[in-house]
Amino acid sequence: MFGIRYLKTSPTTFVMHWKGGQLKRSGPGLSFLFYAPTSTLVGVPIGSTDIPFVFTLATADFQTITAQGQLTYRVAAPTKLATLLDYTITPDGKYVSDDPQKLDERLVNVTQILSQAVLGRLTLRAALVASDQVVEGVLAGVKTSDAVAMLGVEVLGFALVSLRPTPEMARALEAEAREALQRNADLAVYDRRNAAVEQERKIKESELSTEIAVEEKKRLIRETQMAAEIAVEEQRGKLIDQKVAHDKQEADARAYALEAALAPIKDVDWKTLLAVSPAGGDPKLMIALAFRELAENATKIGEMNITPDLLQSLTKR
Repeated sequence: MFGIRYLKTSPTTFVMHWKGGQLKRSGPGLSFLFYAPTSTLVGVPIGSTDIPFVFTLATADFQTITAQGQLTYRVAAPTKLATLLDYTITPDGKYVSDDPQKLDERLVNVTQILSQAVLGRLTLRAALVASDQVVEGVLAGVKTSDAVAMLGVEVLGFALVSLRPTPEMARALEAEAREALQRNADLAVYDRRNAAVEQERKIKESELSTEIAVEEKKRLIRETQMAAEIAVEEQRGKLIDQKVAHDKQEADARAYALEAALAPIKDVDWKTLLAVSPAGGDPKLMIALAFRELAENATKIGEMNITPDLLQSLTKR
């Protein structure tokens, strides 16, 4: 009514009320009445803003890589930003130009340039696993960038969601990685088999060592048994020697006794001994002795007759 309007803003919007080229009021979250025909309103959002981005970069080995992430910032100096970009709003809160969108574009451009500077020093293989290094380098560059400071913007964070190569290169890297994993698997199988063979060898060596130790013990047992048998045989030989010596002594004693007993009669004629012996009166013995005398003097006998009766009587028991 009559050009008087009412403006109400949120606490995350910095408002400046210009009238006649003079700044009447400014501050975040203001609410006031103003005369629309002579007033100019500027609203700069000062809350944190996330800018998603996707851009293509080149690595040191001339390979294409796609970076995806987001940049978080806030306007720290709204009055400085308002002098560089047009943030004029209508009484109903709409921007009269597209300058507010240029802020995001400028920040993305700065981020892309810094990302290219960091990734341009890395090969593709190194870049794919260097997300933390890229984030650290880009974030440090954005925070110290003169272009960002000139806009009155404070960068709160920088995050990389992914770094992806081209599909062809991704397939090549995947194939190489698969081959490497397969080689590692083959090496693992080889190592496992080699370890099994080594364990088997150790088991065989342990078994052979056990067998050698057992045979050594058996040999020691046999040697001990043989030594015991030798000792027994030696004792037995000593016993036999002692027994032979004893028997010899006993035989010598008997011979000496017999010799001593026969010494008195060794020079006596046997006929005399026979005559005085208890069997000396046996007729048969006497006849036998007679025949012996006849045999000794056979050359002196001319003729001798022996009757059958005599022979019969001699042969009878």
